Amino acid sequence: MRLTSLIAALAALAASPAMSQDHSVPNAAPWDQAFLPPAPEWNGASRALLREPGDRWATDFERDPALDFSPDYADTRAWFHRLDQASDLIRIEEFGVSPEGRPIYAVIASKDGAQFDPSKPVLLAQAGIHPGEIDGKDAGMMLLRDMAFYGKSDLLDRVNLILIPILSVDGHERASAYSRPNQRGPRIQGWRNTATNQNLNRDYLKMDQAEMRAVRGLVLKYRPDLYLDIHVTDGMDYQYDVTFGFNGENGTFTRSPAISAWLDDVFKPAMNDALEAQGHIPGELVFGLDDQDPKKGLSDGGLGERFSNGWGSAAHVPTVLIENHSLKPYEQRVLGTYVLIEESMRRLARDGAALRTAIAADQALRPTEIPTNFVADNQPSSTRAFTGILYDHYDSPSSGRREIRWLGQADPEVWQVPFYGSSPTLTLKRPTAYWVPGHRPDIIERLRAHGVQMEVLSEPRVADVEMLRLQEPRLASRANEGHVGVTVSGVEAERMDWTFPKGSVRVPTDQPLGDIVVLLLEPQSTESFFAWGLFPEVLSRVEYIEAYAIAPLADRMLDADPALKAEFDAKLAAEPDFAANADARLAWFYERTPFYDQRFRLYPVGREQ
Repeated sequence: MRLTSLIAALAALAASPAMSQDHSVPNAAPWDQAFLPPAPEWNGASRALLREPGDRWATDFERDPALDFSPDYADTRAWFHRLDQASDLIRIEEFGVSPEGRPIYAVIASKDGAQFDPSKPVLLAQAGIHPGEIDGKDAGMMLLRDMAFYGKSDLLDRVNLILIPILSVDGHERASAYSRPNQRGPRIQGWRNTATNQNLNRDYLKMDQAEMRAVRGLVLKYRPDLYLDIHVTDGMDYQYDVTFGFNGENGTFTRSPAISAWLDDVFKPAMNDALEAQGHIPGELVFGLDDQDPKKGLSDGGLGERFSNGWGSAAHVPTVLIENHSLKPYEQRVLGTYVLIEESMRRLARDGAALRTAIAADQALRPTEIPTNFVADNQPSSTRAFTGILYDHYDSPSSGRREIRWLGQADPEVWQVPFYGSSPTLTLKRPTAYWVPGHRPDIIERLRAHGVQMEVLSEPRVADVEMLRLQEPRLASRANEGHVGVTVSGVEAERMDWTFPKGSVRVPTDQPLGDIVVLLLEPQSTESFFAWGLFPEVLSRVEYIEAYAIAPLADRMLDADPALKAEFDAKLAAEPDFAANADARLAWFYERTPFYDQRFRLYPVGREQ
């Protein structure tokens, strides 16, 4: 009954005057987009990029009368296979297998054959990390086709292109008309998470998933000079149809200052000019602070290394996060993505050498301090000019409050909106190296998958290291990405000689990925393996002592050690709850005996200073 009522309500909404815009599409139920705000009319010059539906190389997207369709995995692969067979410029390379057994593949466009000319810059364009946000796949199909057959092969004279049309292939096939309710098209969309219910754009550092390990292997093999990670937004309405950003934009924090300067000074203006020339409205990647009050403020959305842009900054791989606007028609978004990828190739052809110089400069950095654990600022750092959409508010019977209603019309006035950045709450010191014990091959393999350099011990070795005692560990109240996270209030370094068994690794921080090593292996880092809950064993204490044994021992300790008695008396006076808790009092003494578990809360990764 409830489903029937929902269908009736949505059908009525579709027929209402407020929703009388042309939202209908062939083969779609009338309520699919009826509740979305209207889209401003658009007739950009980039429509000339479309091939006629009868063209033998028209994509399924172009053949669709509504330009609102994206093919499934099998049809996409079949189309690329046909392109591969017909053109010497195109080849398909499988580079991984999904949890459900589907090959993950890239489509490579090059005039170099199987072996790239190392003097040519490489562009990696990745689509479908969130499969409902699949604009990059259909744009990439069109561009590859045009390079093969329609006069754009010159793009490959000085640049090579690697397109990942679908990264999350399993999520792509969990497809329906009901995946992304805030997004206008395509009418059948994939699911955000993988078959293991993981969000790949939270896995850039912890490296849980087969898909992410596969794409990292591809990055290590081809060493792209520029990495485009193509998404679609959620959130507020605005005039921009293609937004993009990167760590270090407009002087914000970055671990790769030379790369960020190139992206800011060279890449961004070129993309903006090319998009505007084709009738698009490019904008900086920002996120609204308040869904009900869009003028309240904008934020950078966070700079963490679990995201592509944060990882790229730490790994010194120029990485741009593209977020097309979800409320713009699918045609408009796909064509804007085409323009951006094409112009990225042209810019690399012209200025790739300068970008490589920037990459080398950033890879040589070895900062002694590494800021991390970024949180949103409480105060704005600047004011941003922002082109918004007109809106009003109405009383909603369902929510019982005033709700925002976007009107689908450009606001003629430019908004001046406060912008809130992010700031670090922790600064880590860079040690000489870390020692990871051989009994944690899972941690070692994750580091190896990143491309981290390490020395593997062929026999046991005693190392002079700091072992870290974890202070006040707390488990998260809920799971996140298949893990129960852990935080600590601090660590206490204990210098000692520690024997690391055969198979352990020494991981120096004097390497291009040294920042990533620190972020992964310092337990206080929110991006660390420990923070993701990968070392739960250190939180369990082994052995205990009965009260009948510890009480007389504690009495003797008080009699024999005046300093201990003074410390105990001070704690009793300062902490009434402790003084009233007999078990806590006895536990305090037990912790000061040699019987206590000396490895309780002792992090097993050593720090070499």
